[in-house]
Amino acid sequence: MSSLAVLPHARSGSLNWNNALAPEAAALASALAKQNPEALAAALSGEIQRRMAEFVDGIERYRQHPYRRRLESASDAPALLWRHGSSRLLDYGDGGAADGGPADGGAPAVLFVPSLINRAYILDLTRERSLMRYLAASGVRPMLLDWGAPEGDEREFGLDEYIAGRLDAALDAALTAAGRRVALAGYCMGGLLAMPAALARPGDVSSLVLMATPWDFHRAGQGEIIAALKLPLEAILSGLGVLPVDVIQALFAALDPLLAARKFSHFSKLAPKSAAARNFVALEDWLNDGVDLSAGVARDCLLGWYGANAPARGRWRVAGAAIHPQRLVPPVLNIVPRRDRIVPPESAEPLSALIPAAETWRPALGHIGMIASPRAKRSLWRPLAAWLKAHQAEA
Repeated sequence: MSSLAVLPHARSGSLNWNNALAPEAAALASALAKQNPEALAAALSGEIQRRMAEFVDGIERYRQHPYRRRLESASDAPALLWRHGSSRLLDYGDGGAADGGPADGGAPAVLFVPSLINRAYILDLTRERSLMRYLAASGVRPMLLDWGAPEGDEREFGLDEYIAGRLDAALDAALTAAGRRVALAGYCMGGLLAMPAALARPGDVSSLVLMATPWDFHRAGQGEIIAALKLPLEAILSGLGVLPVDVIQALFAALDPLLAARKFSHFSKLAPKSAAARNFVALEDWLNDGVDLSAGVARDCLLGWYGANAPARGRWRVAGAAIHPQRLVPPVLNIVPRRDRIVPPESAEPLSALIPAAETWRPALGHIGMIASPRAKRSLWRPLAAWLKAHQAEA
């Protein structure tokens, strides 16, 4: 909508364009100057109204769509292995040697660690788009750590309490259930949470999978956003004791301010009963189902990671222990999606250089696409299942 306000300046060539766009800006100003001002303004107004109508229509269609996620109440819901406070460990099955498990008949067990920011069920989004259920059907025993939303004393937690406390206890429960070493797989922020556990307990961890895991937070300029917002963020944390989910959503929106307009405009064109529409709603419901972050976790992540770049500078500690990826003992797979805009490849790639003999995959997928897109099963899930089984067999 700001296009109308800047149109006169664009026609006169007086806009302050980025230097890299100077040739295009000059060509645009020349083309606009040749048009009738009133007709041009009317055409621009019409295009603005058309796009706004598509956007609003898409939002309304999303709100009215009948899809609701019901996997948790289904007859094949995962078994509850362990619970502490808001956190729980879900078991999606033992796979089986008949599906290609290890020769001794036990399926390789993998403890998946998601981010603290979004709900864990992105890894079990729908029956058709569930990494957990796919792996279980492929001879792997996936277990999912669902952190839950911080309640009570959890609102006082920092990363130490979640990693050295909750994750450590969940790993104990996974080991007991599996009766053998387990693999750890961390998605996004979950990779950074899983890494200290793999460092602290190499005898219990057969392998480590890092999925779109950030490490150098200053490579892609994201730290600059947090640095600019440090004072208002600190005021929010001090006043509320948590970082509200709405603030977190705003930070994500800053990465691509026009994303909402694009995706809801696209949704407005989908057939309401189509699989594409249902998958859109399932994913959008998850995106809008985030949780507050405790003030301690928010400070550790936003100010310690993004602000001070503590991991890449060798200054990050968990329960007093320095976190150095180069000291990892188990085999490591670093998955760096080439189209990731949430964790840019430049942020995740340094881990491959730091970790001895790390294997690196670079699928042509996005941050969420690697988990929920139609191409994820063929491009990532299938080879991941094979990798996990191969390294469990070697353990």
